[in-house]
Amino acid sequence: MPGPRLDEQLCFALYSASRAVTAAYRPMLDELDLTYPQYLVLLVLWEEEPCTVSHLGDRLHLDSGTLSPLLKRLESAGFVRRQRSTTDERRVDITLTDEGRALEERAACIPDRLLGSGGSAAADLAALREALHLITTELHARTAN
Repeated sequence: MPGPRLDEQLCFALYSASRAVTAAYRPMLDELDLTYPQYLVLLVLWEEEPCTVSHLGDRLHLDSGTLSPLLKRLESAGFVRRQRSTTDERRVDITLTDEGRALEERAACIPDRLLGSGGSAAADLAALREALHLITTELHARTAN
């Protein structure tokens, strides 16, 4: 009986798709002087500013060791401010600067530039996104136990 085949593995399909999507984003994010992980951080902040480093980590499934350098670079670029909470010095609050808020408008076209908009392709992509959210939630639940 033959062993597992690469092209039959969900993990490889997800890995390949992730790399392809990240590569497709790269030229658009280069125009904004952002990396893909920095863009993800900003997406959260544009939705939920201000927030804490721990909240960002929860939303993006990243640990503070990964987030801290990202936030330092975003702060050096003038897009965010990091500030220790005055009520709990263990907590670091993240807020957008005026430049960070202005960047949202420049980045707003990225999803449409990446995949276009409208039609059945948009519905297919929405269904795929929902399926991926379900898989992610299930796998996180399994690994949490």
